[in-house]
Amino acid sequence: MFTGIVTALGTVREVQPIGGGHDLRLVIGTAPDFLAGPTPAVLGASIACSGVCLTVVHLAADAFAVDCSAETVSKTTAGSWKPGTRVNLERALRMGDELGGHLVAGHVDGVGAVVSATPENASVRWRFRVPPTVAPYIAPKGSVAIDGVSLTVNEVDGDVFGVNIIPHTASVTTFGTLQPGDRVNIEADMMARYVARLREYQR
Repeated sequence: MFTGIVTALGTVREVQPIGGGHDLRLVIGTAPDFLAGPTPAVLGASIACSGVCLTVVHLAADAFAVDCSAETVSKTTAGSWKPGTRVNLERALRMGDELGGHLVAGHVDGVGAVVSATPENASVRWRFRVPPTVAPYIAPKGSVAIDGVSLTVNEVDGDVFGVNIIPHTASVTTFGTLQPGDRVNIEADMMARYVARLREYQR
């Protein structure tokens, strides 16, 4: 589990096809202090990489490797990552940690796309289009994780929703480099998933 509060940026260093070319091994470089503490990362640890929960299979002082299955490659933006791609990073939540965002599983519901980015006072209003299967889970003033960043939904118009990004968030996440048309990983609030599933059984 994660909180959607990004604590470091990483850069993809290597993309290695494995499993007959269907899966990928990604080597991601990052600051040593991200991996070192306060509790050092270990093999088998979970790290959210732009919202995708991935398992560490190799560790170095300033990098780690993760494997992406064909399912992950097909359902997230990970399949389009290449050397130089910047990714948001978050270590797994520990019991007793501050829950600054909202509970994020790292299980991407779908891939959305940036529609627009419009300056609005001291922040920027970003609008995203999501797949029709994800749209019912996005609610005004609800929570959403975009590339692993916990955000509050401002408004919803069909399959398009908006959020505001303050300068600090843009400076410490990949929002600083996003452009209209870019694809992003979307994870809806898990409570919305369970409510929708419960309603299916009540019909």
